[in-house]
Amino acid sequence: MVIIFPELPYGKDVLAPYISATTLEFHHGKHHKTYVDNANKLLAGTELENASPEDIIRKVAGDPAKIGIFNNVAQAWNHSFYWQGIKPNGGGLPTGAIAGKINAAWGAYEKFVEELKNAGLTQFGSGWAWLVLDQGALKIVKTANADNPLTKNMKPLLTIDVWEHAYYLDYQNRRADYLVAFIDKLINWDFVNANLG
Repeated sequence: MVIIFPELPYGKDVLAPYISATTLEFHHGKHHKTYVDNANKLLAGTELENASPEDIIRKVAGDPAKIGIFNNVAQAWNHSFYWQGIKPNGGGLPTGAIAGKINAAWGAYEKFVEELKNAGLTQFGSGWAWLVLDQGALKIVKTANADNPLTKNMKPLLTIDVWEHAYYLDYQNRRADYLVAFIDKLINWDFVNANLG
């Protein structure tokens, strides 16, 4: 299976002012595309070239001989997942089944927000903050670089990209402001609910 470079599920200018068209041009059009192109070059002619991205990630995670494949396939997957988790006029209080699960797990939406924001803030260097299902329980985890919850048998529901290229053109060093905007204005709760199934 070829690693696909997806179109954005929205126009490049509709997430502004929270994520600008310029950021999307670089983040999606350059960074994400490069991961996809590199992944397909590295996979060509190997026993993995027809595997799904999820299978490749699980199979090569932790193998030093396949670190290039892992980094590029996982980053391509992480980004495709990230784009679907955001939408214009998103964010704020969750809706649907995830709302009840968040309240059950954290006691209040505000506690969930605090923990999600903290995961994004305390991820040193490049990485990701995730809402996951771990053996049926909601958890917030963070991963470094290209790593993701698939390598730990967790089911991703939502991710926030905290690599600098995700926010630096719009927020410079203010990662906290980016996280607030993401949570309050961009989360696609429909996507999160679909992942619960």
